[in-house]
Amino acid sequence: MKNLSPIRFVRKRKSLIAVAAAALVLAVCGLAFRRASAPSIPTTEARLGDFVDYVSVRGTIQAVRSIQLTAPSVGTDLQIIKLVPTGSVVKKGDVVAQFDPSTLKRTLEQKQSELRSADAEIEHTRAEGRLTQEQQATDLLQGRFDVDRAKLDASKQEILSEIDGAENRLKVADAEQKLKELQQKETSGKSSAEADINAKKHKREKALFDVQKIERQIASLTLRAPSDGMVTLLPNYRVRNWMTGGAAPDFKEGDRAWPGAGVVEIPDLGSVRLSAHVDESDRGQMKLDQSAEIRIDAVAGKQFRGSVANISPLAKLDYSTFPFAKNFDIDLQLLESDPAIRPGMSASGRIATEKIPNSIMVSSQAVFDKDGRSMVYVLRGSSFEERAVQVSRRTKNEMLIASGLRAGERVALRNPTQEKPESR
Repeated sequence: MKNLSPIRFVRKRKSLIAVAAAALVLAVCGLAFRRASAPSIPTTEARLGDFVDYVSVRGTIQAVRSIQLTAPSVGTDLQIIKLVPTGSVVKKGDVVAQFDPSTLKRTLEQKQSELRSADAEIEHTRAEGRLTQEQQATDLLQGRFDVDRAKLDASKQEILSEIDGAENRLKVADAEQKLKELQQKETSGKSSAEADINAKKHKREKALFDVQKIERQIASLTLRAPSDGMVTLLPNYRVRNWMTGGAAPDFKEGDRAWPGAGVVEIPDLGSVRLSAHVDESDRGQMKLDQSAEIRIDAVAGKQFRGSVANISPLAKLDYSTFPFAKNFDIDLQLLESDPAIRPGMSASGRIATEKIPNSIMVSSQAVFDKDGRSMVYVLRGSSFEERAVQVSRRTKNEMLIASGLRAGERVALRNPTQEKPESR
């Protein structure tokens, strides 16, 4: 390659610098133009995916299974001296409520005294029986001795007169008769002693039964959690607060509960459902085991998986609105658990009723109604192109586009034809 002269080299270098500077100026101008002409209207992208049609419901969290603890039936009203507050999490066997046992304890002391008295009476009767039997045994031994002696005297009749012999024979008969009477008295004495002891035993059994009954009653005054769960206090219907429309307040310490009154309820947190209502227009889309998404107001930022567990076959009138609407009860089973979940919490659910794969979807805000047609505004460079689309399905947030739009195209979220020009 030939070497350029210094003058030509300088001229060529200046030419290259001028070309580069011109290109840089054009690029900057183009970028500035593009920035100046870029639309200020927000846009969104039409995406390809699975379109899921769903029905939204609103309700409260409830436990399917719960155990109610009631005041024991001890024949009188009982005062509550200990009560675990609503919302307390308890383990199986924990004390959740306790009633005043002072009256029953006094009765127990009385019955225990009667039991001790019955034991003493039995022991006294047995002691008297032993003394009587010992005396009867002595008398019986003496009777046998008298019979033997009378027989011995009667054996001497050969050497005695006939009158003395007859007298001795009579004495033998008398001694034998007396022995028989003593034997019968011993037998009847034993039977009488046994009967007396049995009567005292029945009296003791009655006293022991009373003691055991009261001990069971005292034990029933302590209500324990039959399983793990969360305490919910029930209303005391004997107390009415007319300042709040006559609503009954929950039981509290110091209240008196009647026998059989429900005081505490412990729901099973492993069987939690969202109980809600669905409009009759949506009832036909509901099926058992349909998947659902559940959001609980008090558990922010978390979504729970669920499924349709129960649908009422009969409609009920909703008197909270006018005109009265017909709704169906529906239960959504939570398939996930969380320690923060409590019965009574407000929650919402979305039930997936239909899934259409490979669908073109766009935000509901990007479709506008114009002269009875659905329109979108597709971004083309620095301007928007008005285009009619066919919407086949829609939800609250998304629309399924059957035709008129391709995946990846960006569309306006506000109608550009209604945008006011910026003032200069």
